Amino acid sequence: MKDILQTAAELRQAVGKLRRRLREEAPGGELTWSQIAVLGHIERNGPMTVTDLAHAEGMRSQSMGAIVAALQLAGMLRGEPDPQDGRKTQYRSTARCGEFIRANRALRDDWLAATIDRELNANEQQLLQQAIGLLQRIAVSDIHRN
Repeated sequence: MKDILQTAAELRQAVGKLRRRLREEAPGGELTWSQIAVLGHIERNGPMTVTDLAHAEGMRSQSMGAIVAALQLAGMLRGEPDPQDGRKTQYRSTARCGEFIRANRALRDDWLAATIDRELNANEQQLLQQAIGLLQRIAVSDIHRN
């Protein structure tokens, strides 16, 4: 059996290649991938502050503020006072944002489904389905997290 470090490196490389390929299949148009990631966080989690978004993306609040400002100008986000603390602003997605996210995800899902169907036989598809649960467990593990 392979050394666990080699397995980890190969997994990281494979996930990176898949991520790049999914980006190629659904270009963001005028939006950067950082902006698209922010839209995804808000679509999944609901309204968020700049600080919350910065924490989710692992960046400084100042950098996130610039991304949020650009998304507001693009009509993708709107800000409103935080109901818990009116000094803060929560950002929520607009209808335009929802349409963009759905179209972008559909392009990626269509490519991925067609590729799985074309490239993997039935047994491999079953193995992939089982691996999804393992990958999700790895993704949410809090080992080494402060």
